[in-house]
Amino acid sequence: MNRKPLLLLGLCLLSLAAGEARANDMEYCAELTAMYRKYLGQTSSRQTMPDVTASTAIDACERGNTAAGIPVLEKRLTDQHFTLPKRS
Repeated sequence: MNRKPLLLLGLCLLSLAAGEARANDMEYCAELTAMYRKYLGQTSSRQTMPDVTASTAIDACERGNTAAGIPVLEKRLTDQHFTLPKRS
């Protein structure tokens, strides 16, 4: 029995699933970024120290490195008692 076609089909399905997961992560990262900017970006009218870690996480999200950005933004938001958006 030739298993090559089954192996190729399996690899194609994995590739499609990975692409969909990556797109979902990008969408989720964008939602977290929007929440952070809206609610935590500037907490007062006076000049404050920027949150460099959050800024780096937002930059990571925008560059496609969701694995680096998502956990940081989730923590920043949950530390301030925000409910995170649903992750697809």
